[in-house]
Amino acid sequence: MENNLRKPFFINDENVEQYAQQMASWIAGQVNAANRQGLVLGMSGGIDCSVVACLCHLAKVDVHLVMMPYGSDMNNSKSHAHGMELIDKFDFPYHIFDIKPAVDALTINNEAYIAASSESNRVLSLANIRPRVRMTYLYQFAQLGSRFVIGTGNMAEATVGYFTKWGDGAYDLNPLAMVTKQEVYTLAKYLGVPESIQYKSPSAGLWEGQTDEEELGMSYAQIDGFILTGTSGDPTIDELIRRRQQQSAHKFAAIPTFKG
Repeated sequence: MENNLRKPFFINDENVEQYAQQMASWIAGQVNAANRQGLVLGMSGGIDCSVVACLCHLAKVDVHLVMMPYGSDMNNSKSHAHGMELIDKFDFPYHIFDIKPAVDALTINNEAYIAASSESNRVLSLANIRPRVRMTYLYQFAQLGSRFVIGTGNMAEATVGYFTKWGDGAYDLNPLAMVTKQEVYTLAKYLGVPESIQYKSPSAGLWEGQTDEEELGMSYAQIDGFILTGTSGDPTIDELIRRRQQQSAHKFAAIPTFKG
């Protein structure tokens, strides 16, 4: 990934209104051009999906928020309460589907396979089932209503490949793809995202107590610095980011096919 060359704009307090309006217009244009009835958005109670929901609200498109807890995990982490706070504030239509039965049904329980795997692979193989099941729910729900699935992944996550292939990395359009994490916070403040969402630690909700920065081993501010200036300010972190880019390159590349 080439730094600086892929970041053609930067959102700050002075221009946030301009960019929020441009992003909202872009969202509405994507929906109208495809003759869709609206959008479906997976709501985790986090800041990225909350910002995208508010951009959809600004765009005046019909967006349905879908919360997909694994059992009681959203209640345990207060994500359900945060999501409902946003929903109540903006009066979003919403739906809740418990993915636990589907996830449990798809989980491999063969002890021989499990014993032959490393601990980290066992944890991630289980954790990644959840976003892939959520993607399936979102796409069925979208097709039932002739809608698009809107993505919420930001540029910092993409820089280090921090998303699940065929899971939260699957969507029809994404307004945050070129937006750093600090820009997400600038948008959140302008758009009126509840402070309870703005000030909590970012988490993908992969397991109880999980936080993005702890799992990544770096802060979003460091990743943003790498994107904007070419360095996080710490050579060790820079090397970790480059290593993660190499390891996740397959998530962005075209699927290899034999051509004879």
